Amino acid sequence: MIWERLLDWWTFFEQGGPLMYPIFLCSVTALTIIFERLWMLRTRKVIPIGLVREVGALASSGDLDKVRALLVSSDTSIARVLLAGLDNVGKGREVIREAMEDAGRIEAHWLSHFVNMLGGIAGLSPLLGLLGTVIGMIDAFNQIVERGVGNAGDVAGGISMALITTAAGLTVAIPAFIANRYFAGRVENLMAHMEEVGMKFIELIDQAPVKDESEE
Repeated sequence: MIWERLLDWWTFFEQGGPLMYPIFLCSVTALTIIFERLWMLRTRKVIPIGLVREVGALASSGDLDKVRALLVSSDTSIARVLLAGLDNVGKGREVIREAMEDAGRIEAHWLSHFVNMLGGIAGLSPLLGLLGTVIGMIDAFNQIVERGVGNAGDVAGGISMALITTAAGLTVAIPAFIANRYFAGRVENLMAHMEEVGMKFIELIDQAPVKDESEE
């Protein structure tokens, strides 16, 4: 039963003509990006709540050494942004904020990694399908010119190619477009949350009673 379905699928695939191969490649690429971004854009991978709370508690007490150690040990976007601010403590709030904004832009770039490619696939796949449609219709009209309209079977192959490639292109493009919009919004929300955490962190390290090592 499974082999029969696979054979039917392969027959359907071949009827679409050579442009089915790049469309198939687009679908595999899109699926790979979708699963990779779902994994990488998890909240605990970008802005873990536990880390934010612990950093806030330590910064409030003025123990910036422990804050640094905690941030260095955390492989998350928010940790790298906050660490950029911590590295500029004592240079003024404006300098701290600019350092964190620079780090945030770098993190935004990596969070958006491959998301634009999904948009490209969403735009490319229908064009490949349209090209297949044009090729299929040209083939159908050539058959009509050579053999006339008496035998519909000779024309059906070209029309079939046209319809299959169009459907395949749209089948890939629609999920890719939806995923592109979803991940773009996800990155935007994460960056807004990161900015909010960063502003609170600036307040904490600016007002915290920093421990004086000479008193120890």
